[in-house]
Amino acid sequence: MDISKSYALKFISGKYQGGEFPLKAEKHIVIGRSSELDMVLVEDMVSRKHAKISFSDGKITIEDMGSTNGTFVNGEKVKQARLKEGDRILIGTSILKLVHQGAEGANVDESVAKQKLEEAAAAQAARTTTKGSSMTGKIEEIPLPDLLQLFHTSKKNGVLVVTSAQEGKIYLRQGRVYYAVINENHNLGPQKSFNRIITWESGDFELRPADSQEFMVELDSSTEALLMDALRQLDEFKRLQPSLPPPEAALQLSVPLAPSLKELTPELLDVLQLVINQGSLAGVLDRADADDIVTAEGLVQLLKREYVRIA
Repeated sequence: MDISKSYALKFISGKYQGGEFPLKAEKHIVIGRSSELDMVLVEDMVSRKHAKISFSDGKITIEDMGSTNGTFVNGEKVKQARLKEGDRILIGTSILKLVHQGAEGANVDESVAKQKLEEAAAAQAARTTTKGSSMTGKIEEIPLPDLLQLFHTSKKNGVLVVTSAQEGKIYLRQGRVYYAVINENHNLGPQKSFNRIITWESGDFELRPADSQEFMVELDSSTEALLMDALRQLDEFKRLQPSLPPPEAALQLSVPLAPSLKELTPELLDVLQLVINQGSLAGVLDRADADDIVTAEGLVQLLKREYVRIA
């Protein structure tokens, strides 16, 4: 940790989103619900004295003070941990990020910092339209895999609504993902929907209260397994992307069709039929029973072997 730098805790989600609290060298701050503390977070999931952050000898450390709901750093529940720039801390429904701050920030009086947090809370309350919403933020600030890891370890319940070019919903029960859907299109299936939502890199998220809706099919893998599979698929899709047409580009059967159909496997024949019926990469991926990677690989083969062409 660079001693010459000054640091702050930036609220990237929760009631105080947008607020910052400066850390002063050779001092500690106590965080909790009690009004006499250094950083006051007024919410049910925060204990009266929740955690302490110390900035001493160039090191920043955090210590849980026996809180009811725990203190989390980068998705792990901690009793005590050393912090570095960029680390994300979950306390109650607030996600805080340790950031470098300009010199003027370090000179802010603590009473002014407290007041600014209250102003941030008021501004966030005015922005939040969904009744009962407990957490909001931007996925540019905290990528979805990191956010889901935090929710998993803190055993959150609710519906994570992600709004980008489309709207995705990820359903959580005690931190475990059990369903996902994009634009309420349940025909895609929860696995394919989850894998796609995880690839979104910009947009807003909001954790809404748990939904009583029941689904015919639920995901039964662990959150870690789902994330690993989704990230593997993302890497594979990026590898295939140079060989794939744009999602909405028109695809059609090559005419005249020179190669023989009997040379195709049943799986490739299925992809070919989807091309004829759907006419675009997006349509083929949406209607295929197989996952996006298997289907995209099949389409790449059909293009290379000249069964299919871009119109």
